[in-house]
This record gives sequence, structure tokens and C-alpha cells, in this order.
Amino acid sequence: MKPGLNTGIRTIQGEQENVAEVTERAPSKRRTRGRPLADASVGPDVILRAARRTFAKRGYDATSVREVARELGIDAALIAHHFGTKETLWLAVVEQIVELAQPMFDALRALRTSSLPHRERVRRALELCVDHEFDEPDMGMFFSTAATEEGARLDRLQERLVRPYHEVMFPLLAEAVEAGEIRAADPNVLFFMIASAIGMTVSYSHMMREFTSLPTRQHEFRQAVLAVALNILGD
Repeated sequence: MKPGLNTGIRTIQGEQENVAEVTERAPSKRRTRGRPLADASVGPDVILRAARRTFAKRGYDATSVREVARELGIDAALIAHHFGTKETLWLAVVEQIVELAQPMFDALRALRTSSLPHRERVRRALELCVDHEFDEPDMGMFFSTAATEEGARLDRLQERLVRPYHEVMFPLLAEAVEAGEIRAADPNVLFFMIASAIGMTVSYSHMMREFTSLPTRQHEFRQAVLAVALNILGD
């Protein structure tokens, strides 16, 4: 082989090796499709919380999986991968709420066998309810929106959330009314008034800010909500 030709081949081979090395070091542009780096950091729990907020604000019919994905900055395919359809996503949101509420349900159930006076049991129960709403402030809005559903979704909400809540809270109220330790009122009306009033007040606190700065002071706001809830029970 001629010396010049041999030198040319070595030069071309060297350039190819350099290009290969640079290509290997450079990030692949193809991997950015679907924002995989963002997707990798967004797990099912985060998706469900975002879905809960969106369902709470817009309702089931006006919410799309794409909208939830857009809020998180992820590909809608990731939500479909974890949860399938919008229907199964909504059902998964309800199950997440049930899981988050379970410690409160257990604590309310334990109060019924407590040696505390009936009124004190109810006071402790209201503290648990208020704390739960402040820990998960969009639950009240989700529930108020979801309660307008019909058919299977409403049945699911009643079965998984309303009935378990009623089963542990209603006896505390009924026994306190019967013992004459709280205001004489229908325990069912008391239950729904207290549960909805606490949840709605906390969830819609942004509307209160037009009139008072109280919601911006978390501890004071919590105490105020609890005090009003206790006033419903009477002296």
C-alpha cells in the first residue's frame, strides 16, 4: 500500500473513533421524548394527589388524564401505565383517600370504648376530624364535587368513605345526645353538618382570604374551626 494512502486511512479511522467517542458521551436526544427524567421521579402516589386536586376542582366529567399529566409535566402514557382509564384513576384516588383516612377511623372507633365522658369523646373526635382535614385540605373539595356523581361512582363513594366514617362517628354523637352531654339534635344531621362543614371550610379557605387573613395563620385557623365545630354541640 502506498504511504500516502495508508496515512489517509489512519486519519479517517482516527476521526471515526473521535466521532464515536463524542457520540457515546453526548446525551441521546431520543430519550427526551415523553420527558422520561421527569416521569421517573413521579410515582403513583404523586399522580393520585394531582388527580385528586384536578377532580376536586373540575369534577369527573370535566377532567381528563391529559390535564392531570400536564399539571405534573409528564406524559399521559405514564398515568395510563399505572392506572389505565380515567375511571380507574378516579377509583384509585378514592382508595388513596380511604387509606389516608384509616388512622382517623381507627382512632374514632377506639374512642367509643374510652372511659372519657361522652362529651369529651366527641370533643376528641372533632379534633381528629379537624386535624385530618388540615393534613389533607383538598379532600373536602374532592368530596363535595364527587358527591354530585350518580350511579356507580356515587355508590363507591358511599361504600368506601361515607359509610365507614358514619359507622365510627355516629355512635359517639348518638350516645352523647342520649346522655344529655351535647345538644339534643338528630345524630345523623349532626354527623353530616359537622363532617361537611369542617371539610368545606378548610378546602375553600382561599375564599375566606378576601375577608380575613386567618387562613394564612394555620394554627389559629385550626383552633377557630375546632371552636366553631364544638359550638355546634351546645354548652
